[in-house]
Amino acid sequence: MSTTIRKALIPQYGDASVIKIVDAQIEPPKSKEVQVKALYSGMGGADIQMRLGSYPNQNRAPLTPGYTVVGRVHINGPGCSKFQKGDMVACLTVHDAHAELINLPEKYLVAVPKGLDLQQAVAMTLDWNTAYGMVYRCGKITKGRRVFIHGLSGAVGYALLTLCKLEGAEVYGTASQSKHAELREAGATPFVYTDKNWITAMNVIGGAHIVMDPLGFESWDESWSILAPKSEGGGHLIGYGGNYNLLNGGETRNQIPAIAKLLARNAVPFCPNKTSFYYISRDQSTFEPELKALFNMVLEGKITAPIKKVWTLETYPQAHREWNSNTGIGSVVVKIADDVEA
Repeated sequence: MSTTIRKALIPQYGDASVIKIVDAQIEPPKSKEVQVKALYSGMGGADIQMRLGSYPNQNRAPLTPGYTVVGRVHINGPGCSKFQKGDMVACLTVHDAHAELINLPEKYLVAVPKGLDLQQAVAMTLDWNTAYGMVYRCGKITKGRRVFIHGLSGAVGYALLTLCKLEGAEVYGTASQSKHAELREAGATPFVYTDKNWITAMNVIGGAHIVMDPLGFESWDESWSILAPKSEGGGHLIGYGGNYNLLNGGETRNQIPAIAKLLARNAVPFCPNKTSFYYISRDQSTFEPELKALFNMVLEGKITAPIKKVWTLETYPQAHREWNSNTGIGSVVVKIADDVEA
């Protein structure tokens, strides 16, 4: 028997006016699926892109966005026994998390430890897990390395800053002027992206050993120009995202040529620098263990994700309307429901 739920809906691609909150039916979970009662979900640039129809491999409209969810197991589908009703779980959903109930493959659910703040759990599932992989696997950040991060005040950017500082790195990067005082307090040396003074400043001090750049396109060329020279051991440019124009009100651009150009730099003979394009997937073998490591770091008091804004499901359309005018630092979350079982 189906159940009536409230959920966000993108009926067709377009500006923020297309977002609706509707009543809809959800079927019982299928074999190997678990139905989860959503309590919190994340909101990020991917949800904006899906509304515009430009996120890679996204579901076609009509669709419900929502890349992450934290909630309680509601119903186990046939063949599911890993979790019991009421267990708290997190999942990288990609779609459908901005809804009261969601059916998810059991294999992608990760247990949330007791005592972990649920907003923190949401931020760790995508924003901080993305950063964790770049810092510890892709970038292999160590003490004394000069790391340059574009978008220091964003959800992933601030996570990168925090984790790099934990490893003893020197952190530089770009952010709007209004965020600079808070970022300096966190241990970074911030610059304004648009004036390009950061290019000269970084080259004067010997360049960056690691650059993490989510902007893409021309920004990757600029970031390449500040990598440390051979005498400094060379540098590593890590690209991810690549949607600066889109998320700032510009036109959608095809990322494939830019990514190909980024990676092609690895073929330059005798060049001391290298490039990578980083992405996160719930199918990666590293996803669950790295998320669990982050959960433990929160519980141990080593890290805390700043929460920029908390929306509700009913105010969710406003979140889309105000996306480009958000102030503050950190992650944006959507409260779907109260935890009546807590």
